[in-house]
Amino acid sequence: MSQTGRSRMQTPPADERIDSRGRSFAAAALAFAVVMLGTTLPTPLYAIYSEQLGFGVLTTTVIFAIYAAGVIFALIVFGRWSDVVGRRPLLLVGALLSAVSAVVFLTAGPVWQLMIGRILSGLSAGIYAGAATAAVIELAPPRWQGRAPAIATAANIGGLGMGPLIAGLLAQFAPAPLRLPFALDLVLLVPVLVGIWFITEPVDVRADAHLSLQRLSVPAEVRGVFLRAAIAAFAGFAVMGTFTGVTPSFVSQVLGISSHAVAGLLVAVLFLTSALTQIVGRSQPTERSLIVGCAILVVGMAVLVVGLLVASLVLLFIGAIISGVGQGLSFSKGLAAVVAAAPTNRRAEVTSTYFVVAYVAISIPIVGQGFAAAQWGLRTAGVGFNIAVGVLALIALVLTVVAVRSGRRPRQR
Repeated sequence: MSQTGRSRMQTPPADERIDSRGRSFAAAALAFAVVMLGTTLPTPLYAIYSEQLGFGVLTTTVIFAIYAAGVIFALIVFGRWSDVVGRRPLLLVGALLSAVSAVVFLTAGPVWQLMIGRILSGLSAGIYAGAATAAVIELAPPRWQGRAPAIATAANIGGLGMGPLIAGLLAQFAPAPLRLPFALDLVLLVPVLVGIWFITEPVDVRADAHLSLQRLSVPAEVRGVFLRAAIAAFAGFAVMGTFTGVTPSFVSQVLGISSHAVAGLLVAVLFLTSALTQIVGRSQPTERSLIVGCAILVVGMAVLVVGLLVASLVLLFIGAIISGVGQGLSFSKGLAAVVAAAPTNRRAEVTSTYFVVAYVAISIPIVGQGFAAAQWGLRTAGVGFNIAVGVLALIALVLTVVAVRSGRRPRQR
């Protein structure tokens, strides 16, 4: 048989390749959502853990901060690996780490075991932040390519939002509240692992490529844009951190509501609102949307402060919605501004630096809030924290307005 004949036999028809690409795209998006869902499953369960194991808000914040440390470690160490060895191996590793984390929580006893589970969960999230985002965009069929970044965002933030909602409902209305959510997570990870195994590898892996750490830096010409965008990102992720780590304690101790479903729903509202805002606002002008996002975040903080002072669940839900809109706009448009301003050959390191700043915001501040709660009470600590976040968002707002009015505009997307 001729070489041409063998090539024709080995090359699948065009429609078969498109179907395979569509399945790979769906598998990558599902994996992204399920892995991120697993990272926030413990959120409404912290109140139960603290009651059974006898620890307070400070320990809860430390457990949550350990997760953020795992994310940052994975971003730096594994951030570039999927470009070298391919997306598929990193997606498999991230999903397996998520499964091991679920097993650790499923069998959890002492506090140190919870910490190990959170470290593993953070590593899985850090790997997926880069590898899964790239895989979803690269594997999108032609008719979906324009919407692929929005789908990656929906899978990421939407998965984060569904975790506390599912765990809260199961903890409230089903048996074994500290076991069933993680058993369900393991069940969901089975089709994820099967799907990843069969996806088409979108990266042309080179045999001579070398693994390396992700460099973090901000070129001098980008620092002005980066500063105001990073301040906004820090503020927005600090809000996400406090909602994920401390909100269940707020609901039970400040509001006197013992419902795990309510605590999970309150956290989910913030994340899902953020995801929806990022998708809806993706075509809006970068600078104007960044200004509007920071302004909305300031308003959201004010509403949350009042909600804590008067112990109003309704105001906390309204504040969560407003803050989710502000966080979604300020973070996504801040990232767009940074990417647009960065030199093409240094976008990866600038973007990685931006994400590291964001994840630092869900580690150090929340531990500080835990210390403050131990000294002055949860309500006082929450009010002070939200005021500080509002001030940061206001600073980012002022810096952006001044930059726009003075004509120092970053290049538009």
